[in-house]
Amino acid sequence: MNLIALWPAAASMLLLMTLQGMRAGRRRSALNEAMHELRRPLQAIALASSGPHGEGSSVLSGSVQLVTAALQRLDHEINGATLPSARERFRVEPLARSAVQRWQSRAKLSGGSVAFRWRAGGEVLEGDGSALSQALDNLIVNAIEHGGPSIVVEGSLRGERLRVVVSDSGRRSRPASRRGSPAEVIARLAGKRRHGHGLAVVRRVAAAHGGRFVLQRSESGSVAALELPVAVEEAAA
Repeated sequence: MNLIALWPAAASMLLLMTLQGMRAGRRRSALNEAMHELRRPLQAIALASSGPHGEGSSVLSGSVQLVTAALQRLDHEINGATLPSARERFRVEPLARSAVQRWQSRAKLSGGSVAFRWRAGGEVLEGDGSALSQALDNLIVNAIEHGGPSIVVEGSLRGERLRVVVSDSGRRSRPASRRGSPAEVIARLAGKRRHGHGLAVVRRVAAAHGGRFVLQRSESGSVAALELPVAVEEAAA
């Protein structure tokens, strides 16, 4: 058998297998990211449905919208379904406030809190409101699970850019009485399994809106900042 003659065919087969492996890896990563985004709003729905009657109505509504968007993206990744156009003009303050409300119950389970401070008025962005809500959910939940216990979501303006910051007081400030609680144990286990999908979503959303995402970590806590350009006012007809 002439091994030299077989080499081109073997090299072509090896290249094909490598490319197939790369495509499979990218597809697996995309599916994992989509599933990650589906899990967050489902958790919020479960928490809201266990609250007092009527308290979680707006939380449920926002979470259902996020579930729908996540399912559409999952269908797109698996079956190639066409994603609906998501470009729109929307106010950010209601989205940020709703994200805080979605996760206040989860923060309380860990002995923490999520405060909301908005000094950016009614500024409008152009883009995908559901995607931005997903990014905010990820930042808040990351702060709850891996930082805390005092979490603050703030909005402010820097020129023509909107800055949304999610900060926490650091793990060292967690009450000792809460470190062995079921919520803390679950958070630690979740931290061991994380693959960075949440922050990848945040970076993708920031880039899609022409902005940037910056994360700073220290012993005293983390500061996650989204900076996004505000929409240009439409000229009067």
